[in-house]
Amino acid sequence: MLKIGYGEDTHRLIADRPLILGGVTVPFHLGLLGHSDADALIHAVMDAVIGALGNGDIGLHFPDSDDKYKGISSMMLLKNVSQLLHGSGYTIGNIDCTIIAQQPKLRPHIDNMCRNIADALLCDVSQVNVKATTPEGCNAEGNLECITARCVLTITRVEGFSLRS
Repeated sequence: MLKIGYGEDTHRLIADRPLILGGVTVPFHLGLLGHSDADALIHAVMDAVIGALGNGDIGLHFPDSDDKYKGISSMMLLKNVSQLLHGSGYTIGNIDCTIIAQQPKLRPHIDNMCRNIADALLCDVSQVNVKATTPEGCNAEGNLECITARCVLTITRVEGFSLRS
C-alpha cells in the first residue's frame, strides 16, 4: 500500500537565534523563532510523515504548550516520528522538499540535510531530495521575514507487517 503525505512549515526570522535547517546549523545573522529549535524543514517532513499515516499533525504529537519540547532538537522529534512510522508497519518511499528563502544560500548544506533526514527516518539518502529556491524578493520570505519549507513524500507498507494486539 502506498500513501502520500504533505507538510509545510513557516517560521519567522529573528536576530540572536541559530538558523537550523535539516538538522544543520547554517551560518547566518538571523535564525528561526519557535518553541523548539524551529527547524522548518524538519517540521515539514514530520508533518508529511504524520499526515501520510493519517495520525494528525506535529502540534498534536509535540504541542508547543508542553515545556518538555522547549528548545528541543527537531531531529530528536523526527526520530520519534520515525519510530511511529516504522511501528505502524511503513517505510519511506521517497521524500521531496523545498525550502523557500531569500538568504542565505543553502546549496552548500543540502547534502548534509539529506543525510540527516535519511538517517533519522532509516532510509537511504537516495530517497531524500532537498532543494532551495529564492522568492526573488517577493513575499515575506523575500523580505527576510521568514523561511518556509514544504515536503511531499510517499510511504509504503512493509511486506508481511501486521499490527497484532
